[in-house]
Amino acid sequence: MYEQFLQDPTSVDSAWHEFFADYKSDQAKNENTATAAAAGAAAAPTPTATATRAAETNGQASAAPAAKPAAPKPSPQQAAKAAPVKQPQAEGDVKTLRGAAAAIAKNMDQSLTVPTATSVRAVPAKLLFDNRIVINNHLKRNKGGKVSFTHLIGYALIRAVKDFPNMNRHYGEDAKGKPASVTPEHINLGLAIDMPGKDGSRNLVVASIKGCEDMTFYQFWQAYEDIIRKARGGALTADDFSGTTISLTNPGPSGTNHSVPRLTKGQSAIIGVGAMDYPAEFQGASEKTLVDMGISKIVTLTSTYDHRVIQGAESGDFLRRVHQLLLGEDGFFDDIFASLRIPYEPVRWTQDIPEGAVDKTARVLELIDAYRTRGHLMADIDPLNYRQRRHEDLDVLSHSLTLWDLDREFAVGGFAGREKMKLRDVLGVLRDSYCRTVGVEYMHILEPDEREWLQQRVEKPHTKPDSTEQKYILSKLNAAEAFETFLQTKYVGQKRFSLEGAETVVPLLDAVLDNSAAHELDEVVIGMPHRGRLNVLANIVGKPISQIFREFEGNLDPGQAHGSGDVKYHLGAEGKYFRMFGDGETKVSLTSNPSHLEAVDPVLEGIVRAKQDILDKGQEGFTVLPVLLHGDAAFAGQGVVAETLNLSLLRGYRTGGTVHVIVNNQVGYTTAPEHSRSSKYCTDVAKMIGAPVFHVNGDDPEACVWVARLAVEYRQAFGKDVVIDMVCYRRRGHNEGDDPSMTQPKMYDAIDKMRSVRKVYTESLIGRGDITVDEAEKALKDYAAQLEHVFNEVRELEKHPPTPSPSVESEQQVPRGLSTAISQESLERISEAQINLPEGFAPHPRVKPVLERRAKMGREGGIDWAFGELLAFGSLVMEGRQVRLTGQDSRRGTFGQRHSVLIDRKNDSEYTPLQNLSDDQGKFLVYDSALSEFAALGFEYGYSVGNPESLVLWEAQFGDFFKRRPVDHRRVHLVR
Repeated sequence: MYEQFLQDPTSVDSAWHEFFADYKSDQAKNENTATAAAAGAAAAPTPTATATRAAETNGQASAAPAAKPAAPKPSPQQAAKAAPVKQPQAEGDVKTLRGAAAAIAKNMDQSLTVPTATSVRAVPAKLLFDNRIVINNHLKRNKGGKVSFTHLIGYALIRAVKDFPNMNRHYGEDAKGKPASVTPEHINLGLAIDMPGKDGSRNLVVASIKGCEDMTFYQFWQAYEDIIRKARGGALTADDFSGTTISLTNPGPSGTNHSVPRLTKGQSAIIGVGAMDYPAEFQGASEKTLVDMGISKIVTLTSTYDHRVIQGAESGDFLRRVHQLLLGEDGFFDDIFASLRIPYEPVRWTQDIPEGAVDKTARVLELIDAYRTRGHLMADIDPLNYRQRRHEDLDVLSHSLTLWDLDREFAVGGFAGREKMKLRDVLGVLRDSYCRTVGVEYMHILEPDEREWLQQRVEKPHTKPDSTEQKYILSKLNAAEAFETFLQTKYVGQKRFSLEGAETVVPLLDAVLDNSAAHELDEVVIGMPHRGRLNVLANIVGKPISQIFREFEGNLDPGQAHGSGDVKYHLGAEGKYFRMFGDGETKVSLTSNPSHLEAVDPVLEGIVRAKQDILDKGQEGFTVLPVLLHGDAAFAGQGVVAETLNLSLLRGYRTGGTVHVIVNNQVGYTTAPEHSRSSKYCTDVAKMIGAPVFHVNGDDPEACVWVARLAVEYRQAFGKDVVIDMVCYRRRGHNEGDDPSMTQPKMYDAIDKMRSVRKVYTESLIGRGDITVDEAEKALKDYAAQLEHVFNEVRELEKHPPTPSPSVESEQQVPRGLSTAISQESLERISEAQINLPEGFAPHPRVKPVLERRAKMGREGGIDWAFGELLAFGSLVMEGRQVRLTGQDSRRGTFGQRHSVLIDRKNDSEYTPLQNLSDDQGKFLVYDSALSEFAALGFEYGYSVGNPESLVLWEAQFGDFFKRRPVDHRRVHLVR
């Protein structure tokens, strides 16, 4: 379709035009294919076929039989005497050869004039098999396609011809008609293609790939497949048949060990690839015996060459070079893996290692543990940085294991639900689980049941989403990119902190919401910084686009309490999420952010805790899910992150687990990671609370969705935080007016070449055969429709001038003239509660007199400050209000004055008098907090927002506020 588009853009639907705008032609085929000249080549060989095989033994080249001397010409007398002999009529049909068949016959007659010889070499096929499995597993998970043995051997042939250029020359004549050796300018590899005819006949045609010498393996593979497609579709042209310099034929699939073909004029050599099988002497052995003995299948290669210009030693050395390459020498497979962007090293050729002092089963178990612990270091999680990852702990050779052990069976003790597995299958599961586009860190978790739970869900065969879900993911990417494209078109140069490069966060968050609705959670509350906030408002929360742009257009009144600044969309929003697949719904809200970055973290946690306390579903009733989005530099660098994480498992602050999503742009404003943190990952701070960490490639939407679902499942199972590190990039600068190439030139050179994740995913779905071209076209039209929808919304908005938003201050006036008196009955109830303790409860000897004095104060007066405070709290609680008090020493009081919670001297049990005043009272919640500089206050502020009817107090220590700038304590009451 791309070639059709290049020839005539109007011949394809307009929905494809934008998709093909930045499509790289060399992704489909080598750019040299169309322009590589066949200059220097002799007259082109026309379609050819293999001839009768010549005998050869012991791998030595044997010359073709010499032509017999011509018979002497008869004299005229003899000719006259010779009586004409009438030839008998042949029985059966006589069919004149025409077309390709006639050309083959002509070429075979002509080939009798070419003196040939053949070299034969047997090559172990073990490494070919093993690396081909690795290659095709990778392709299956990515853009599709399949690499054959002939692809690999053909590429080795080209590499060897570059080392032995004489194998590419052919016999000819110079200008004076004298014998000459002709060296073509290019390597044009002919492929022998078996073509079945309509009448059941078979023809062998030879079409060539031009200019192979400069191709990467990916380009060669695509050019090879292009020739095959054209041949099967009857689209080969005369140019495809012309200029062949050396050919490759593969009789192996029919079981032929090797062949000795004929050469036609202008060819240097034909390389034959025979069948792959075990040596004849081992073909009666069982599979287990072959594996235990380390016997490899072999493939027989033949080199049939023109003996006039190529000698036997050259041909033998050439095949030896092919042999060396197929055993991985000189980085042959490394180059192939790099060309296909396979992110780890190939299997290495080495000798079998016998059993040693340590049993190999122990080595295998050691390898499994290494992958669980270090596998994330080899994961392909960076869409910008391709490299072949290697770690000594993950190399099978480091564990005294080799490719010869791959098909041997070992006891694995329940790994992947099996008791015994082949090492090949073990490595397959380990790489799929830990080294694809998701890297998992969880071995730092101390609880064995949590590690086992994760292993059961991670260490299993990969299953891709069904087609319906894939299309849904694509539709969310369409929506996310359409929104950003509109913003870039409409508001050029304005600060909007786009999500471009990280659009996958939209289907990721959608998956979090979907799984939350499946678990029947009451609400998902999202807190996030500035980047991508508009997109999340539109495509996750469902805030009307017209309302978003009314605020973005600048109609907020700077004189009001919400102020102004470079980000005009710190305000929150609420919406409703309905599951696309299955029943269920949940409320979704985006909380206002009081700052650019991480100040929202504790605020969000406080809001969620308040909502959970209002629902009051018990100790495990964490049916409101907090979701926090972070930047990579801020997550690693800002102290409030560590403080908030530290609160997550504390009784007074826990919310049942937060899903943290790090939008990892790999840069903080202009600061590179190596200058902004000392840790390997930006997420390492989360390990202190035993949270699992999932590093995931932002250009793999399916992996991101899978991780999002697993994160919610883990949170529901264990009530703990979980971290998703979505590694992506920032297409523009920190803001849209910034030029990031001044400080990260190489990074932004790479980003400029990146196609959007929507296009990459569409291309992968087509390549893997997951969707048809027609379905892809519908998706492209959906993208265009969503883009048009955004434009239409704003066109309608522009018809009405913006109006200032109302002031927040009008809703927050401080009331005056309130009566704060309480009744005598309430006073006595609160004072008597200080001594009406449970039966058998033993207060501390130094606390008991304090409680008795308070009871006396309730009857006789003389109330001190400490008891007056408790009277205020108790009276509010008796009115049905909730009171929440936190601080480092809030339960006892810094000076031992409060004693709001009593501790039994004998058994450490607790009793809170103000929680036992009446049956219909409100809650009195008092907690000792962590020693926090920032997060504790932010949490209480959030709590007061989430439950505005509650009295929320945070008690500061002496110097806690000295020269500090709290986020906003207008809603938080301070007790000093």
